[in-house]
Amino acid sequence: MKIFPLTLIPHDTRIDFMKMRWVALIAAAVLFVAAVGTIVTKGFNYALDFTGGTVVEVRFDRSVPVDAVRERLAAAGYEGAQVQSFGSGSDVLVRLQPRDGQTTTDANNRTAQEVLEAVSLPDNKAHLLRTEFVGPQVGAELARNGVYAALFVVVGFLIYIGVRFEWKFAVVATVTTLFDVLITAAFFSWTGREFDLTVLAGLLSVMGFSINDTIVVFDRVRENFRSLRVEPLEVMNRSINQTLSRTIITSLVFFLSVLALYLYGGGSLEGLALSQMIGAVIGTLSSILIACPMLTFGPLKVTKQDLLPKARDEAELARRP
Repeated sequence: MKIFPLTLIPHDTRIDFMKMRWVALIAAAVLFVAAVGTIVTKGFNYALDFTGGTVVEVRFDRSVPVDAVRERLAAAGYEGAQVQSFGSGSDVLVRLQPRDGQTTTDANNRTAQEVLEAVSLPDNKAHLLRTEFVGPQVGAELARNGVYAALFVVVGFLIYIGVRFEWKFAVVATVTTLFDVLITAAFFSWTGREFDLTVLAGLLSVMGFSINDTIVVFDRVRENFRSLRVEPLEVMNRSINQTLSRTIITSLVFFLSVLALYLYGGGSLEGLALSQMIGAVIGTLSSILIACPMLTFGPLKVTKQDLLPKARDEAELARRP
């Protein structure tokens, strides 16, 4: 019994997605080329997490809003400063680039004093707890670890889906996921927004969201291939339509949750939330318009023979209408 039968789209819709598969795939190819071109030509505006910079820890007499500290630093000329609250509400961590670009001890101390003067108020003094310079080699190591994490996830996808489904599904799901991540990353390159560790975490979460959405559709494709006696294109269409309501509801709930994080989570979580919102939209569209159409072309074309069950299940399959 369905306690809460929430459906945005009827289960028996008959939208002909396969009819527009050429348009969808051509548009995806154009977006892919544009994304690669943007990333190659413009690169990323790497934050201090990757480039290195000065780290300053201060403690206020009373709790202080992080946004207020960020505004005072911007007014003092440190517009790209990253401000984060930690511990109690009166402890604040500031990451920024020295204005003169110097990395000496004197320059580091001078930057710390400028930060202290900028954020202190007559009725709420700030006290310096710690200051240090984080070198770019640490940022290079973080970037390398991020690449390793992405490769680990991709290989895991290929192995799991190849074993659980079929190698064609594994290749298509991985390509679709990488497409989603690439488009999301290209947005940050195109807009010049800072690319920090929270954005990297957002991209990795986009990979998880995208692959989950695609696998749900592929699972229905496999079931319909085994139970329906219709053409492959019709199997794809029915599978997408049958999972359409679930896909949209899941994506909408995820998007609204991340939107709340974007609006009320503060500046330190803005990159994370924005990357997840963009990834949710792109991932939903790709699972509907790109994943299944790719299974109808060339060496990736799926047939009923590819998805035949094991011998012990053939008798049961033969009894189905």
